[in-house]
Formats: sequence, structure tokens, C-alpha cells
Amino acid sequence: MQGIRKTGSNARLSQVAVHNGIVYLSGQTSQIIGGVQVQAVDIFSKIDRLLSDAGTDRTKLLSAQIWLTDMADFDAMNQVWEQWLEGTQPPVRACLHSILANPGYKIEVQVIAAS
Repeated sequence: MQGIRKTGSNARLSQVAVHNGIVYLSGQTSQIIGGVQVQAVDIFSKIDRLLSDAGTDRTKLLSAQIWLTDMADFDAMNQVWEQWLEGTQPPVRACLHSILANPGYKIEVQVIAAS
């Protein structure tokens, strides 16, 4: 895989893939039991760490996909999202309603960033 770097890999997935100056993150979830805002804060912190490890940060986000198990959480999630992105130009984004892999997950977030 010339020119491709992957980190945080196991038999199922890699947490990060970098190719041609683009950083792709796997969908991030939270193990914290709590509401969407608590989980979102945890997830955005994970994303910050993964982006930093890949040599970039949230100011270089290109795209985000957010999955919520309950669209009634949309406004609450957006409060945390907007705080997290304060002072940056937001990426393109999709927010979808979905059943997630674990019933405790309220939110999953996947991002792509420039390096």
C-alpha cells in the first residue's frame, strides 16, 4: 500500500488512514453511559487526539457524517458541535438517524480532514 499509512488497526478496521494529504477517520463512538451531549464531548475529544496524531486538527476538517439514534437529540448535539468548532470554518456535514451497533451509543461521528 504505497503512500497509504494506517494506524490503530485491528482485524476489523483501522482508526486512521492517511493518503495523498487526506486523513480519514473511522466512525467514533463513546463508551460513556450518558446522553448525547456527554457522548459527543467524548467523541470530539477522541477525534481531536486522532487528528493530532495524524498531524492535523479540526480546523482542517473537510467532511463530517453524524449518526444519531434519536433525531430528538439533534439540537443538543448541535450545541456541542458548534462549541467544538467555534472559531473554525465548519466542514460539509450530513446528520442521519440510524440504529447503531451498541444500544448504549447515542451518536457516532466520522470525519475527513486535510493534513
